[in-house]
Amino acid sequence: MRAKVVVILVALFLAGIAAADQHGVAWDSLKPEQQRVLQTFADDWANLPAERQRRLALGADRWTGMTPQERRGAKRRFKRWNKLDQGHRERIRQNYHRFQNLSPAEKRRIRDNYRRFMELRRERREELRNRWLEMTPEERQIIRDRAQQRRDAPQRRDSTPQRTDRRIHD
Repeated sequence: MRAKVVVILVALFLAGIAAADQHGVAWDSLKPEQQRVLQTFADDWANLPAERQRRLALGADRWTGMTPQERRGAKRRFKRWNKLDQGHRERIRQNYHRFQNLSPAEKRRIRDNYRRFMELRRERREELRNRWLEMTPEERQIIRDRAQQRRDAPQRRDSTPQRTDRRIHD
């Protein structure tokens, strides 16, 4: 009997969470800073889907925590995003989701490669981009396959470089 009561209470608790989850975020529950950021949505807030309300509230929270410099960068990126065609946006979303499913080691490798790429001179980055864009899909795949083979190859235990220019001593 006692176990049934506990099960019923847990079920009611979970149902309450699910119901609250479906209702989204009430405008009055937003912080004043969030309301200022989301002012353009105020009139239609109650009609927005619950998931959209949550995303907007989180975004407003992030926005209020940004420095003025970070906000300028975010505005610049948002303008660039809005200029992209729908197909390009979808490819970016797909790549993002693929990245999220990678292992931590693979994510680290990609971030390190990106960091190294961004440290190159602008001219060198443009040169590499142009070379990549001029390749056929087959040539690009060959490059990807070679890179994968290098990653899969067993790493040498001794990381000190070996001398290949042996000198003969008299």
